[in-house]
Amino acid sequence: MAEFAAKEMVKLAYQALADKKAEDIKIINIEKVSVIADYFIIASGTNSNQVQAMADNVEEVLYKAGYQPRQTEGYRTANWILIDYGDIIVHVFDSENRLFYDLERIWRDGTETSIEDLA
Repeated sequence: MAEFAAKEMVKLAYQALADKKAEDIKIINIEKVSVIADYFIIASGTNSNQVQAMADNVEEVLYKAGYQPRQTEGYRTANWILIDYGDIIVHVFDSENRLFYDLERIWRDGTETSIEDLA
């Protein structure tokens, strides 16, 4: 059941990010390499207003589906907003900070997953 919920949350968050024109959305399955979550979703925006709008949309869409974030960090500065849903963690970056922190490299032991793979 938890696996279904995690995949549903990933699909909803992915679509919420895409609806706000997120750039380079990546889904990384980390369930075999970490206990902190099953999936990371990483996306970027071009400016702080877009980054905040993307985070707002993720929270709104998941809230309507019955999911509440455990924690949200970085909203005010909007250079890296982290939204923790337990099974999934959404990372919304501005372009510069995404390159700097390079989570895709840090979590390369995870498996990059496409949205179609979750269907």
